[in-house]
Amino acid sequence: MSEELVCSKPEEVRNAETENSVEIVITLTSEDPPNNDDHNVNPQTEREAETVCNQIRPHHSRVSKELFQTEKEDDDDDDDDDDSGTHYLNSDERPCTHLQRAERPGNGKLPDTFQTDHLLYYERFKAYQDYMLGDCKTSEVEAFTAEYLEKIVEPCDWQAIWHTDVFDVLVEVVDVDCKELKAKVELVLPMESETRGCDLTEESMKALLEATLHKVPLLELSVVYDESGDFDQTALALEHLRFFYKHIWRKWDEEDEDDDFDYFVRCVEPRLRLYYDILEDRVPAGLVAEYHSTLALCFEKFREFSSLRSGLDSDSESEQANVSMVEGLRLYEQLEALKRKLRIIENPLLRYVLSYKVNSGQQSCRAKGPRPAGGRVVHLVSALATVHQLQSLITDKLMPHYSSEEFEVQFHSDPVLAVNACYEGDVVIVCPGLYSITSSISIVDSIEVEGYGLPDEVVIEKRNKGDAFVESTGANVKLSNLKFIQRDAIEGILCVRQGKLEMENCVMQCETTGVIVRSAAQLCMNMCDLYGSKGAGVEIYPGSVCSLVGNGIHHCKEGILIKDFADELDAMPKITMVNNMIHNNQGYGVILVKPGDATVEDLPAEPSASDEKEKEFEDTGVQSEADIDDDDDGGGDDDVPAIVVEEECPAIKHGHSVPPDFTEGNDAIKQELVATSAKKHGLQKSRMKALGAMQADENLLSQEMFISIHGNQFKHNGKGSFGTFLY
Repeated sequence: MSEELVCSKPEEVRNAETENSVEIVITLTSEDPPNNDDHNVNPQTEREAETVCNQIRPHHSRVSKELFQTEKEDDDDDDDDDDSGTHYLNSDERPCTHLQRAERPGNGKLPDTFQTDHLLYYERFKAYQDYMLGDCKTSEVEAFTAEYLEKIVEPCDWQAIWHTDVFDVLVEVVDVDCKELKAKVELVLPMESETRGCDLTEESMKALLEATLHKVPLLELSVVYDESGDFDQTALALEHLRFFYKHIWRKWDEEDEDDDFDYFVRCVEPRLRLYYDILEDRVPAGLVAEYHSTLALCFEKFREFSSLRSGLDSDSESEQANVSMVEGLRLYEQLEALKRKLRIIENPLLRYVLSYKVNSGQQSCRAKGPRPAGGRVVHLVSALATVHQLQSLITDKLMPHYSSEEFEVQFHSDPVLAVNACYEGDVVIVCPGLYSITSSISIVDSIEVEGYGLPDEVVIEKRNKGDAFVESTGANVKLSNLKFIQRDAIEGILCVRQGKLEMENCVMQCETTGVIVRSAAQLCMNMCDLYGSKGAGVEIYPGSVCSLVGNGIHHCKEGILIKDFADELDAMPKITMVNNMIHNNQGYGVILVKPGDATVEDLPAEPSASDEKEKEFEDTGVQSEADIDDDDDGGGDDDVPAIVVEEECPAIKHGHSVPPDFTEGNDAIKQELVATSAKKHGLQKSRMKALGAMQADENLLSQEMFISIHGNQFKHNGKGSFGTFLY
């Protein structure tokens, strides 16, 4: 006999959307012929059908609950991309897991677990913001976390690997306490385990579990891989919990006075962003080391402070209590200073504005000075050299220049190690070859680094993203005959932070920005070739000294960028640009950054005769001979800064014909720089008069801006030879 029995859906499912309704048909078969008179089934068949329906009903109840929750989420986030791997309540019934398997190394006995530590930034961001923490305060983190786990984690009947420092063992979870962040487990028999430096038996493991009341931290559990997909969200929830308490949460957060603010915005988001910036090599290695050392020191000081605080007796007035109180205040101040430093590094903006300027990976590197034992060392860098190459090196370089008794020779295979081993006056000679490095070259002493051969033969390549390629802070540094190549970089290729750097016959293949000359630093760059910068080829900061002679700067976004020096606190730069070839740049050959007219204060309404001269000089960029004579006779406090401008072009002097279209930018650059400096002088005078100053500060108003710009050729620059950027 074959009959069909229609089981109606449970009431809670019938109330759901009509398109999701399911009709369940059960076909019953029997060897007896069908009874056409009546279609009633026997009592046994009815009981079997009822049993089947009862088994199906809880499943539908669960599905309907997910459908309602998913519908609500879809309405709220219609336009969002939810393909994140953390969409916990998905209406699609997946036939299998969507997480990958994390295979255990070797041929261990333990089963594989879910691969969950590869999540992207936005996946963790969405999980913490939308599901786990929301807009909770610091004091509410534990309650929100427990509520999140109660909704997501399976309460029982799943296996996990209990991972500790000394063993891994397979256990089965029988209960979960979300408030205590612990799970009650039972040992899976026969026992499957892996140990590290200890012997573990089944009896000892049972004794350990009994001692802990069979409760283990959820942070130490990794869900065993299951292809059904039933435990995907449990594995992800434990991963988010583990990551949060390892990389985001700090023990002192709960004592923070800013409890009224959103904990996610204030702490979680910047720390999560910093973690992924470090993971993707977007933070200088020195700053990363500084952050980790500061964090470790902060943990140590917090433990000391907590221990001291717990031992204090508020009612005691003994001398020991007073001493402990003073020590506690001292630790508290140290702890607050460390926390402020951490917040600066964790904040994406302050990280670069405040920390990065003083911490470029060389915060602990100071000039060593002369070698304590005296003498100087020639550092030879060569990964592999033939006898003939060594003989040529000795004949051509070592004997003619470094044969005196004060010189010794040391051998290196890495240019970074050679530079780090230098003292003042040392010389680094890099033999031909390709040297691949991952850390920055930091030059803090007055040394010379030169390549033995042509630049294309002596190549130093850097692949790490986080640091600048070359950073110079030495008083007198020289680089020559070298080629620098950046790969996958996010920092500039060379930065002169202080001191003087001379470059000659070098090639720089940039990945991001090019050469940066900071305030109070000096760069002399001669006969070099620079290309490929996604920013400016050369950035000149206020107060710097920059000499560019005979260089090629091409295929950059901008050729040369001169930073704004109009502010009264900025010193004027001294710029020399002679016979450079600036071509094929995306923007301008040279660009000046300065404030717009709306941001510049107006000069006095009734200018004096000297002010009129200044106005004429500002507009034309030229000072008459009569005015110059007056200045020589003592023009008083109203003199403009002495601006020296070399007008003669060496190409014309030697009779070479250069098309005027290629050199037209030289005069425009000079006039704009002179006009900007004159305007700055006028603003300084007007401010002093407004303050009632009787006499101007000679140091402030007598700054000399040396401008020597001639013979430069500008070709095929996208926006022209010279332009200004107003802000």
